[in-house]
Amino acid sequence: MYSIKCDTHTHTLFSAHAYSTIEENVRAAAEQGLELLASTDHFSSMVVAADEDVRSYQFFTNQGIWRRTWHGVKVLRGCEVDIVNPDGYLFGMGLPMKKSIVGDPFANVKDLFQLTTERLDFVIASVHGKWGLVGITKKEATQMYINVIEDPRVLMLGHPGRSGIDFEIDELLKVCRDLNKPVEINEESFTCGEETSEKCKEIAIRCAELGTMICVNTDAHISTDIGRFDGARKMLEEIDFPQELIMNTSSETFLSNFYKAGFPVIKFEDN
Repeated sequence: MYSIKCDTHTHTLFSAHAYSTIEENVRAAAEQGLELLASTDHFSSMVVAADEDVRSYQFFTNQGIWRRTWHGVKVLRGCEVDIVNPDGYLFGMGLPMKKSIVGDPFANVKDLFQLTTERLDFVIASVHGKWGLVGITKKEATQMYINVIEDPRVLMLGHPGRSGIDFEIDELLKVCRDLNKPVEINEESFTCGEETSEKCKEIAIRCAELGTMICVNTDAHISTDIGRFDGARKMLEEIDFPQELIMNTSSETFLSNFYKAGFPVIKFEDN
């Protein structure tokens, strides 16, 4: 049985189609014996109707009030941002924000992406809506994903096994390996049919063969799914995946590799 003590892709009520608060998610993580939880709500047009209004994203910009150690669980602050075009642009990039949440003009104009993510610990980048990717070739998709993962704010690509976008697996996995960034194996993907499950399995096999780390996450949209990795664990056992390549076996292992990937050191309070 694989030890997985961190869940680094989860959602709260802010994601609109999710159903639990951050408090409920942290409590669930503690009950499951997790050592670390990352909250990564959707940062995309699927969440709010007013894309261009900075007031819609206060949930992210005020996360500094969250405790770093909460019910005995280390807590990271992140988001899951949409990839919106073949060049690897992320939602909010290039969209200038000129006023604060109270209407005061900013001395220095920032784009929505920077303003929303600058205080977060990391970003997961995913493909959801595909209207901006119509007609993308396999080669273009591979370069798109490489452009995204090379962004220093992006830790991992969200559920590449069920994105519906074809890409050169080996080429991308080698870049992830060299950057010390994991490939996500997403528990939710194993509820999406045999084809998606097989794609995830194919990616995991090549990660094992190439020495690329993976991060096993639930993508939980309700607290009762936090820390439950049954489908992913079963697949990893079937292929005898090397435990040393699983980034989130413990908080220590996760954070050690997180820092090696270039992310700032986080100070956690005592319980």
